[in-house]
Amino acid sequence: MQTLFSPEQLKDPATQRSNEVLRTCVHCGFCTATCPTYAVLGDELDSPRGRIYLIKDMLEKGRPADEKTVKHIDRCLSCLACMTTCPSGVHYMHLVDHAREYIEQTYKRPLSDRALRWVLARILPYPTRFRLALLGAKMGRPFRRLMPDARLRAMLDMAPKHIPPVSRNDDPQVFAPEGARKMRVALMTGCAQRALNTDINDATIRLLRRLGCEVVIAEGQGCCGALTHHMGKTAESHATAAKNIRAWWREMQGEGLDAIVINTSGCGTTVKDYGHMFRTERLAQEAKAVSAIAMDVSEVLMKLDLPKGADQALTVAYHAACSLQHGQQIKTFPKDLLKRAGFKVVEPKDSHLCCGSAGTYNLMQPEISGQLRARKITTLEAKTPDVIAAGNIGCMMQIGSGTEVPVLHTVELLDWATGGPRPRALGPDAGIPRLR
Repeated sequence: MQTLFSPEQLKDPATQRSNEVLRTCVHCGFCTATCPTYAVLGDELDSPRGRIYLIKDMLEKGRPADEKTVKHIDRCLSCLACMTTCPSGVHYMHLVDHAREYIEQTYKRPLSDRALRWVLARILPYPTRFRLALLGAKMGRPFRRLMPDARLRAMLDMAPKHIPPVSRNDDPQVFAPEGARKMRVALMTGCAQRALNTDINDATIRLLRRLGCEVVIAEGQGCCGALTHHMGKTAESHATAAKNIRAWWREMQGEGLDAIVINTSGCGTTVKDYGHMFRTERLAQEAKAVSAIAMDVSEVLMKLDLPKGADQALTVAYHAACSLQHGQQIKTFPKDLLKRAGFKVVEPKDSHLCCGSAGTYNLMQPEISGQLRARKITTLEAKTPDVIAAGNIGCMMQIGSGTEVPVLHTVELLDWATGGPRPRALGPDAGIPRLR
């Protein structure tokens, strides 16, 4: 694609990067075949190719974002299926991230939009605040029908039936390995996950220790910054990301780390991009080093000696989170691990399509999100699984809100198969057979 940025515009690193990305696009349209919003809406401007045209026009002309451009960029899930499909290697993620930052700087949203984004940015990344908000949502749910805005109704629907107690395993500390130490790893405990489902981190710690890892919960870590990053709030996202970089860098310079383990794939995609995000900032060296050892939990488990389990009478439908299969290009590891542990693994039709969670997308675009959720649940349930497994808390909440099939994190099943407790989400009388 030909671009016409001026030399002055190209002095800006973000614009320079967007120019590089735009020039790789050849207008082929392969991306439209795998774009969830194009599949649902059928509008060329709601495809990656259409959005690329809108972004190019906006950035080249240096004009403030307009309502039309904002509408179609806001509808993008950032699922990154287009990057998996693209034969030219267009790095759409960096382009749309820049567009969102530009929109945040040049476009004044309606008051209701600004208020919603302000609330989400100041609640979701903070576990204590989020817990309080979830309690408020539970109390407000009986009045759901009175809410005039579908986005407010979606926020009430987000609250789980059971809000787990705080897990002290998320506090800064070091967990010794069981047996000889094979690796020393830092576990990213996250933010929303610590309020929505504490079983995931607990199971991850047990499993890693059982397999010979010393597990560090680093002092000062917190939200990865993805939620605000995808809203275009760069200063806020970089401030929270910087805390993580400093926390992990201290460990790396101290006793050292073999990996930074991330069990929420949306966070993993962002942490692995810290090197790019901070490339022009003072923490550039540290950010690059952190990104280099950041790994999804499935990547780390593939390096360890997960014991081979006996065949289990349990069928697991594996949901591939977009941030894992497209953002990090990790497609087989979770399935390989589940099969090694003895589970029968099945996959739904169109497994490359998003479930509609996408960070805060299900709160800000509830109608489109709901259509994608219904499609995903239909394809998962068609496999008649005993449980559904995923590697991202957002996907788990999204799918779990529309099905009676138990939804678990992959590590919960692997922990159970290797000697850990029965996952609480299965319940005592869920009709799930015991592991052999």
